Amino acid sequence: MKTSLRRCAPVLMLLLMSGLMGCGDSPPTTGGADSSTLKAAPSQLRREGRYMVDEHQRVVLLHGVNAVWKTPPYTPPNTPEGFTAADADWLRDHGFNSVRLGVLFQGVMPEMGRIDTGYLAQVDRVVQLLASRGVYVLFDFHQDLYAERFGGEGFPDWAVRDDGVPPTDVGFPGNYFTPAVERSFDNLWANTDNLWDHYRDAWKAVASKWGRQDHHGGYDLLNEPFPGSVWLSCANPAGCPLFDDQMLQAFQDHVRKGIREVDASNLVFYEPNFLFVGTARSGLGLLTPITDPQIGLSWHKYCLFGLLLHSQGFSDLPSCPQFHQLVGANAETTIAQMGATTLLTEFGASDDLPDVAAVVNQADAELTGWQYWHYKEWRDPTTESQESGGQGLFAKDDDLSTVKLDKLKVLERPYPQATAGVPLALSFDAATAAFSYRYTPRAAGAPTDIYVPRLHYPQGYKLTLAGARQLSAAGATHLLIENLPGAAEVSVQISRP
Repeated sequence: MKTSLRRCAPVLMLLLMSGLMGCGDSPPTTGGADSSTLKAAPSQLRREGRYMVDEHQRVVLLHGVNAVWKTPPYTPPNTPEGFTAADADWLRDHGFNSVRLGVLFQGVMPEMGRIDTGYLAQVDRVVQLLASRGVYVLFDFHQDLYAERFGGEGFPDWAVRDDGVPPTDVGFPGNYFTPAVERSFDNLWANTDNLWDHYRDAWKAVASKWGRQDHHGGYDLLNEPFPGSVWLSCANPAGCPLFDDQMLQAFQDHVRKGIREVDASNLVFYEPNFLFVGTARSGLGLLTPITDPQIGLSWHKYCLFGLLLHSQGFSDLPSCPQFHQLVGANAETTIAQMGATTLLTEFGASDDLPDVAAVVNQADAELTGWQYWHYKEWRDPTTESQESGGQGLFAKDDDLSTVKLDKLKVLERPYPQATAGVPLALSFDAATAAFSYRYTPRAAGAPTDIYVPRLHYPQGYKLTLAGARQLSAAGATHLLIENLPGAAEVSVQISRP
């Protein structure tokens, strides 16, 4: 089913309200620890300023993908179409060091008050595949359109409070703007029937199971929270700070405090309201401080014109790079007012390669990590690509040899996975394979690790270093460098020979 203009009328309204119309080597294991040591001291990310750091006090930059199976059993099956050891190997071998893994509320608590431990065990299969390859896992309570009743996923049927309003089906994302979905979100924000406690308890079960997990990348509390019937008040550049503070932040604070009862230290990622992707400012942390030091902002970049046109095969849409810049600037403002680290957890969802390239190039310039949407197509019922097959990395989900090579060349790029210092500037030109990175060195327990893909350097690469010396072999996929004593700055230049 293709996206129609009728189905996207609310998106057009949003644009008008916002005034925007027209505008091969395996990576080294951490510390060389064996499994017993990892169990005692797992590699887990922590916040330091706007960055994330590992157990060696190196700044970590994440390049990864989303893996969210939205239909029953709400976690990818152990099949070639789903997720197997071969998929975990593929991600590692292509330099992706993070996955935002869907863990759905309706899977964790299918009945009020009952935690489905069997579901958690199914999710754990994927978690262990990823962690054993050195891939950080961000646990994501994903929702779109609130629940399956409205053509989406996320909340179990028992948690739907739509006040008896019958569903109206105008597709994705249009169903967000229908009365039944609005009422459901209104009742969530009002904490009707103590929904907040049940949601918190589901998260506590997740944190209890994986709080000590190796390569833990944090908890993403709620995907794209929709404001409900007040959404129009958020559809402007200033956003809706009162809703963000009194409803959205209060809800996420409540859930975070529950997580802290069982996990005191892993990162907790808040998300801004759904209109943030339309360039509305976020009020998170603006009126009420968030005092937890291990907080992150999970945010998304989608050019809204793509909601109308990507499923129709259009690409390189006008004004999208400028649109993305505005959202990125808002994210920087939000992390400053929250006292948070930052991670761009969704973008892409199409074969619009100029758009994908614009986002990752901006992320390099902003020194921000990212997770592309989506690893595979997975018959996603709520995506801007609809049934076009555009969002995944493969032409066929069950065949890794069908990778979309042109898209992979945009996403698989050299980048500093871990830096013994503070990043200053990062850039990569996919056309020429010219890579540049500068950072201020500082003491750390391991060397700087830069991933250098053979995809862009099939004949090896030329390296120019200043302020550091090379530790790894010539042409290694993981370039390891050690800061020189007394160096004020380290500069790394990579080019084709």
